[in-house]
Amino acid sequence: MQFVPIRSKSRILAQKSSRLTKKTLRWLIVLSTVPLFGFVTAFGIAPNTPYLHDVQIEEVVRDLYLPEVLPELESSTDQSFWRQESIRRGDTIAAILDRLDVSHQDKIDFLRAARDSRAMRQLRPGKIIHAQTTADGNLLMLRYFFGNEELFLMEKTDHTFKMTEQKIELESQIQMKSGTVRSSLFAATDSAGIPNTAAAQMIDIFASDIDFHRDLRKGDRFTVVYETLLDSNGEHAKTGKVLAVEFVNNNKTHQAVYFQSSNGDFGYYTPDGESLRKAFLKAPLEFSRISSGFTNARFHPVLKKWRAHKGIDYAAPTGTPVKATANGTVTFAGTQRGYGKLIIVKHDGKYETAYGHLSGFAKGLTKGIRINQGDTIGFVGMTGMATGPHLHYELRVDGVQRDPSKVILPTTPPIAKKDLPAFQNETKSMLARLDIMRNLHLASLN
Repeated sequence: MQFVPIRSKSRILAQKSSRLTKKTLRWLIVLSTVPLFGFVTAFGIAPNTPYLHDVQIEEVVRDLYLPEVLPELESSTDQSFWRQESIRRGDTIAAILDRLDVSHQDKIDFLRAARDSRAMRQLRPGKIIHAQTTADGNLLMLRYFFGNEELFLMEKTDHTFKMTEQKIELESQIQMKSGTVRSSLFAATDSAGIPNTAAAQMIDIFASDIDFHRDLRKGDRFTVVYETLLDSNGEHAKTGKVLAVEFVNNNKTHQAVYFQSSNGDFGYYTPDGESLRKAFLKAPLEFSRISSGFTNARFHPVLKKWRAHKGIDYAAPTGTPVKATANGTVTFAGTQRGYGKLIIVKHDGKYETAYGHLSGFAKGLTKGIRINQGDTIGFVGMTGMATGPHLHYELRVDGVQRDPSKVILPTTPPIAKKDLPAFQNETKSMLARLDIMRNLHLASLN
């Protein structure tokens, strides 16, 4: 093949033509005498080559035929989109509609139609509201699963909102996902496509064995088997319970499976049937960082002197929910000197826990009330002697503050002997699923 060198730069000129229509464009194309084969060949030219001579330039005018112009798309205002918003603590339906960019008039009409709705009085943080809207903010439909598998449905018909609240039958499907911690646990679960509700359950399941504030390591791995509940149309309604989970933390493997016993009790157990529910959680906050540990010598940031710090401080934003680490009875809920707003809970036997510097107490929390492990009892603040928002947490044994990380705490009973055969049968199936997903995930990392 002979290569013809081009000395001048090619010029592409646009030229109007009397024959220019919607179908055709006339272009003035400057072409060399190189034949057109329908492909481009890249080549280099050595300097001082004898082929570097003047090349005749020829102007060629050709009609370029374009496809038929498509009909105009329907107005974007007529198109509809499904959007979703997570319910936040303290949310109102008006605030959620604003975040969904619902028009002012539709928001007013919706609030008027839903004023007596039970569902709108049960906006639970973490749950999802689905809405169908047009591009200009017209609200067409809104769905919210609330209570015990109940559906709130609001539809617009002839410019009027019609509301229904009904019990629905949900179909369960099993999902299996795996991931690896690179930066944070929730970043890893998001990357793996695991819903936040399933991730939160995973944290609760291992809360007595893994301190997710201090123990989490880069490279930790997890595999989870959980339910997805679908409505009669096959659409996702909500995330169900975690059925089995494996978490490899600092090269130590933790496994749990869900089981409901013959007497109706349910919980999470190791494959050997030991209960994973300890009497005490390892931490009273889901996610935070420890700003001060248990020590006999700490320089106090307010008093400006060295003194013992008989608890653990968890730095967290004001308003972060504080959980009870064990079942018990509230013996104090008020203000106490340097603790600021303080809650003290008496547990079975010789144990007490204290929660200080709170910004406020949970609704209805008073002295003498019985609470359960994991209940929200208050919110992080900086009352009392505090330089920033954090929770001061104490574990007291026989009235003396002790380091929670060094106290051997009681456990709950294992699987009853009469339930062992059923438990072992269910466990075998769940462990097989964990094995499959773990091996697939490890293979994808290699």
